[in-house]
Amino acid sequence: MRIAHTMIRVVDLERSLHFYEKALGMRLLRRTDYPEGRFTLAFVGYGDERDHAVLELTYNWDTKHYDMGTAFGHVALEVDDAFAACERVAAAGGRVTRPAGPMKHGTTVIAFVEDPDGYKIEFVERRKAR
Repeated sequence: MRIAHTMIRVVDLERSLHFYEKALGMRLLRRTDYPEGRFTLAFVGYGDERDHAVLELTYNWDTKHYDMGTAFGHVALEVDDAFAACERVAAAGGRVTRPAGPMKHGTTVIAFVEDPDGYKIEFVERRKAR
């Protein structure tokens, strides 16, 4: 078994695709409209779905707002350089909510950004080989 994808609901699919592609460097892997159900599914990620976990962006055509649940935490992305990743998000118009730096009570460098719908994305800096 493996994790295939995580689904999040978005209110503006084009805005969300712009963020995930431009600010986070993901690729749009596939996109399917379901006119009878009035929704679109777009899958984004860093590699083919057969080998990588991806994000499913669900756009319900008639929904203009979602309330953020309190159980969902964040999506974590491993990055080579958390500082550079934050700069890339900011340059693409994204919001950095916790600048890169060591985590509390530890040494791992982390940062948090938000996607256009307010979902938290954590950058975890890959540890350097010793």
